Amino acid sequence: MKLKIGIGVACGLAMGVACAEVKLEAGEGFLKFTGGEGPGKGKHVVLLAGDEEYRSEEAMPLMARILAEKHGFDTTVLFSTDKDGTINPAAVASLSGAESLDSADALVTSLRFRKWDDPTMDKFKTAVEKGVPLVALRTSTHLFNFPKDSKWAEWSWNHESGGFGRTVLGETWISHWGKHKGEATRAVREPAQEKNPLLKGVVEAFGDTDVYEAAPPEDAIILMRGLVLKDMKEDSAPADHSKKTRSGIEQKVNEPAMPVAWSREVKNSAGTTNKVLTTTMGSSTDLVSEDLRRLVVNGVFWGLGIEIPEKADVTLPDGFTPTDYGFNTHKKGLKAVDFAK
Repeated sequence: MKLKIGIGVACGLAMGVACAEVKLEAGEGFLKFTGGEGPGKGKHVVLLAGDEEYRSEEAMPLMARILAEKHGFDTTVLFSTDKDGTINPAAVASLSGAESLDSADALVTSLRFRKWDDPTMDKFKTAVEKGVPLVALRTSTHLFNFPKDSKWAEWSWNHESGGFGRTVLGETWISHWGKHKGEATRAVREPAQEKNPLLKGVVEAFGDTDVYEAAPPEDAIILMRGLVLKDMKEDSAPADHSKKTRSGIEQKVNEPAMPVAWSREVKNSAGTTNKVLTTTMGSSTDLVSEDLRRLVVNGVFWGLGIEIPEKADVTLPDGFTPTDYGFNTHKKGLKAVDFAK
């Protein structure tokens, strides 16, 4: 069943970018926003929501609306659902509406430990091999979790290669570098990259999620590092305790601070190149940070070769109130249409 809803957006001219009425179509397990005028007009961005903890079912519709309303992109959000279309982040084998991957010009992912069926994986693989740009948030570093005897084992987070996360996005799951739910994150620009177009309008981002341990490959351009804070307050001082890295080296947690955002250009198995922006931030609560939302939007512009605005409009829709992250904290019994507001 599909439900078509018209959404009138009074944008006028925001941050120098025109935007017009956005139309919405909601179906079982998907939302489609048809953008108005703007630099993204005619480009289709598909956003994949599927993690059990960080409320991607809230974060991806938020970013889809911003991309459509403020910048003219057509956007589609695909969810993990039960058979009746109820949103269920723990349905790791589900990606509703996977046929939208066929027309994707760019992908934004917020996924964790997915085990999609072969037809869905084939569609995802085909999109990647076309060379679509990828913007990957938080747990997307460990987006797949297949058994060792699966045909998709090489894509899994715990494969010896690091799977899709390590080989394409630049890292897989290692550890919570900051104390989970005890030490928040302040993301700051890498000094050498302050003039990088991806950081236009991006200075500092606060997230109430913790810093992940990450060591992206040498070809990655580190854009931002995450200072581990002493507690969960935005104005807290950086922590000063020590930890051992995956390689066994003991260091102060912020000397150096871990990368929390980086870019890469990666040639895939089909010979095309994917432009990749990865950030280990990105819960729905993290995206309250204006600069983090702008980094995600900048990543879509950069990936598609569209000039990045000096300060992209990423105004939060009225009434956006993210749910605290945690396992089984998602709002129960909801369907895709409930995330259209």
